[in-house]
Amino acid sequence: LKTHRCFLYPSGSAAPGPVPKDYIRVYSMRFCPFAQRTRLVFKAKGIKHEIINVHLADKPEWYLKKNPFGIVLTLETPAGEVIYESPITCEYLDEVYPEKKLFPSSPFAKAQQKMMLEHFSKRIGYFYRISSGRKNGQDVSGLEAELKEKLSKLNEDLVNKKTKFFGGDSITMIDYMMWPWFERLETFELQHCLDGTPELKKWTERMREDPAVKATMYSVDAHKAFYKTFLDGNPDFDYGL
Repeated sequence: LKTHRCFLYPSGSAAPGPVPKDYIRVYSMRFCPFAQRTRLVFKAKGIKHEIINVHLADKPEWYLKKNPFGIVLTLETPAGEVIYESPITCEYLDEVYPEKKLFPSSPFAKAQQKMMLEHFSKRIGYFYRISSGRKNGQDVSGLEAELKEKLSKLNEDLVNKKTKFFGGDSITMIDYMMWPWFERLETFELQHCLDGTPELKKWTERMREDPAVKATMYSVDAHKAFYKTFLDGNPDFDYGL
């Protein structure tokens, strides 16, 4: 694994050279949950990659040419092919490196996971709205109640499936796609939202034992320290280095 510190790549920095043969380059930000999705897939599948961390508050001009949205995560191959958006990059990696498939082989089961991801994507905003609202002194009890109700549906899904994970008794793509926000529950001060969801709690405990999750995880203290700088409007992308 090759890693470059993100402060080396702000606006005005020189673009990195060609992607090394047999590697995929990952343009990332260390604390971004969307980027973590793809880094989980890299680790789970054992794909050789190098990481370039981009200064998201002061983006280099060359990065905007690769990804006009200026967001992470972005992949680049030795052939100069560029792929971005976390669900797309994860599916790309699963197809290009099929040795350990994370999506189910059944087209219907794969479609089910994609539909589940669409539902989950609509819940992500709650984590940020609640934490920023709380910081601003707003009453967030209604939002918390809505989030609890949505998490209870995930718990119900596990109960109905009678499986350890959302795609069966082993981890599949949908688990990795949802995990980063559960890793950050304590950071958002939302751990209590798992009260009354015993199967979902067990899922989070099983996920923490996964080697890919362990390899990409940061401590609660590190997440909290970074997120404080984020909420204060001056994110420290190099926190902890």
